[in-house]
Amino acid sequence: MADRLNGYRILILETREEAQFSRLLTEQGADVLQCPMFTIHDAPDPAPVEAWIRRSIEKPFDDLVLLTGEGLRRLMKVVRRIGVEQEFVASLGKARKFARGPKPGKALREIGLEPQMTTEKPTSEGVAEMLSRLDLNGHRLGLQLYPDKDHSVLIGAIKAQGAEVDTVLPYTYDAQAADTNIIAAIDEMAYGRVDAIALTNLGQIRRLIEVARARGCEDRLREGLDRTPIASVGPAVSDELKSHGLRTDIYPAEDAFFMRPLISAMAAELGKKPPRAVARG
Repeated sequence: MADRLNGYRILILETREEAQFSRLLTEQGADVLQCPMFTIHDAPDPAPVEAWIRRSIEKPFDDLVLLTGEGLRRLMKVVRRIGVEQEFVASLGKARKFARGPKPGKALREIGLEPQMTTEKPTSEGVAEMLSRLDLNGHRLGLQLYPDKDHSVLIGAIKAQGAEVDTVLPYTYDAQAADTNIIAAIDEMAYGRVDAIALTNLGQIRRLIEVARARGCEDRLREGLDRTPIASVGPAVSDELKSHGLRTDIYPAEDAFFMRPLISAMAAELGKKPPRAVARG
């Protein structure tokens, strides 16, 4: 049903898939306040990425672990640029494919492949737990990483199972982008002008707190979050919120950790009260 969020002002922190999220919210009538958090760039040195791709083609991995959908899409961008798309997709088809949550699975389906297993929890810990139940001894395992995260524990856990791990980091974040927009979003929450903030990945939380601390306004951020309902797409985001002493107010029903179920949960919860703009009027 359209217009379920008519009049509600929803803050989203733009990172990877938020263009789609913004469109879905707008279709439901929401007034979407967009805050760019950072931009994503291809790896500054393409040589290691290209070398990883060529190794995967020359000798296909036994297993492939994808931690993000963005990672596979960035790899495919390089693959197409160097003209080996058919060979690369064929090599991936020979590997057992493991996805950290639903987003890498979606990216695999875009190139006609399916994950053999998806983590119950879309976290690195969930990946390690899933792989711990498998025999990896003697396997060559390709591992796609993502930026701003120490992956040494996961890599160590896989190596401890006897696998040879070959990692690739196909993109990077611009950590300096959009500080001004982030401060403005913090102010909007502190002034009580936002009906909910919707969080879809844990990097958004870290970035919010990082910028607030650097600008000396962490107390104002926490004040704003105290008075603004916080919607979380899933357990990784909620765990990150909890680690910073923050709560989750809105959560998808039935463990459906996708954007549409999150929007439904927001509509159900926010619909209990009128939009703040109406209430103030």
